[in-house]
Amino acid sequence: MKVYVETYGCAANQADSHLMQELLSEAGHSLVSTPMEADVIVLNTCTVRLETELRMVRRIKELLALGKRLIVAGCLASAQPGLIRKISPEISMVSARAVERIVEAVEAPSTIYLLRPSPRRRLPSFVDGVKFVVPIAEGCRGSCTYCIVRVARGPLRSYSADAIVEAVKGAVSRGAREIRLTAQDTASYGADTGTTLPKLLRRVCSVEGEFRVRVGMMNPDSAMSVLDELVEAFKHPKVYKFLHIPVQSGDNEILKLMGRRYTTEEFKAIVEAFRSEIPSLSVATDIIVGFPGEDEEAFKNTLKLVEEVRPDRVHVARYTPRPHTRAAALPQVPEPVKKRRSRLLVEVCNKIALEFNRGMVGQTLNCLVVGIGPKSQLEARTPNYKPVYLNGCTGCIGKFLQVRIVDAGVHYLKGEPEERSKPAYRGLLRKSIAQS
Repeated sequence: MKVYVETYGCAANQADSHLMQELLSEAGHSLVSTPMEADVIVLNTCTVRLETELRMVRRIKELLALGKRLIVAGCLASAQPGLIRKISPEISMVSARAVERIVEAVEAPSTIYLLRPSPRRRLPSFVDGVKFVVPIAEGCRGSCTYCIVRVARGPLRSYSADAIVEAVKGAVSRGAREIRLTAQDTASYGADTGTTLPKLLRRVCSVEGEFRVRVGMMNPDSAMSVLDELVEAFKHPKVYKFLHIPVQSGDNEILKLMGRRYTTEEFKAIVEAFRSEIPSLSVATDIIVGFPGEDEEAFKNTLKLVEEVRPDRVHVARYTPRPHTRAAALPQVPEPVKKRRSRLLVEVCNKIALEFNRGMVGQTLNCLVVGIGPKSQLEARTPNYKPVYLNGCTGCIGKFLQVRIVDAGVHYLKGEPEERSKPAYRGLLRKSIAQS
């Protein structure tokens, strides 16, 4: 059959879709690039926020209107199967914890619900250009009062370190140069199997080849338990100096209401421990504004924390109630208040980000070219994972270039390759032109 797979959401969802596509191809099905070409459509969904859920519902209805057989996979199927059934009882479902059964769903003669977890027996092998996304675990140990992902993905299940390392070896041999380790909480890796993220990182970095490793989001409480080893592992030259550690609020009382198992003081200590050893570190964090119980004083504490810690990349989200979560039953902050606080916080965060990025102007850095960015420019990544755009050639993708940073914006850098004036660079440019 001809199958179209459409994906929304996080890196874990992307990896799940890659695995489903591999399984379908191995079973003899043809993957097509548009829903109109397909006999069966697989929609891999996200439901982390209310607006995301609404977007998924709209997309489901659009795809149903094509008259094709539809399978809804991923977190919406896991957490809200009843919602999908209300849209149409003819929709098949595969939960986020059962994606390895996608062939069974596609080949089923009628509607099928595969919602019970099935053990993960393999990892994806698909290399997207020069990027390879590999899940190292699924689920988490937390019990955050606002999070539906815990409902969808379940408790922590770490994957075999041997399997992860073999997947990385295979990807590097097929041209991967950027390895993305992903999980709902990377720092909790191995807590259920007797190992740790730093041990895994050391093994991944020992794989032969020239590549960089991006470590995905980690929760502060998990990072605290392996902090010294983690900082040391991040110092390896193959690891991006990029720390994604969501604080969610700068107020300790709100953190308690959220079910987060750390304090703002501990969050600051983690960042300081990394920065003391890695001065060039880029720090990304996530913050929820308008969480139930957040008054003006609590919001001011969040602003104060941001100004003290100065993360250079912040994802600000207005709280939205999610089904099956305890926070949904709490008294809610009015929407206009959430919008005002979000706007104020984004202004502060953007100012900090711009100052950080401008501080990199004039530096010459060893950057990995990962693909094509806006305006057909090359997109490269600095050692601390900043996107830097430069004019050049597609033949440079997957290569490391010495790049001088010449300009900066809130979310990006601009650079000029030092190799531009060298014969080797000109040769790459001529080769690229000849191939185009």
